[in-house]
Amino acid sequence: MKPYLINFINALVLIILGSWAYFTSLTPSVTALIPVFGGVVLLAVTPGFKKGNKVLAHIAVVLTLVLLFGLIKPLTGAVGRADALGIARVVVMMLSSLASLIIFVKSFIDVRRSANK
Repeated sequence: MKPYLINFINALVLIILGSWAYFTSLTPSVTALIPVFGGVVLLAVTPGFKKGNKVLAHIAVVLTLVLLFGLIKPLTGAVGRADALGIARVVVMMLSSLASLIIFVKSFIDVRRSANK
């Protein structure tokens, strides 16, 4: 899969599931929108990423990594509340971000290998 495409998919997952979590919460917190804002930024850098802009690609990688680690706290909160739906939402966002990171790293390695040939 192309890195810009997984970035686009990850952005949509973060926006949709993060919005769902915020708007269905009985006590919504602005911090619940962090994945949504991160997804919006990832979505915004996707066109430049697709064109091969390395700076935007690195921004996407760093932001995805930060979001992945940032989702640990909501996961522990959902586990503590025994909120199965919340756990599922956060796990899907984490898996999407992890898949993105794996594809980003693989892509960077492939580019590096082809440059050394």
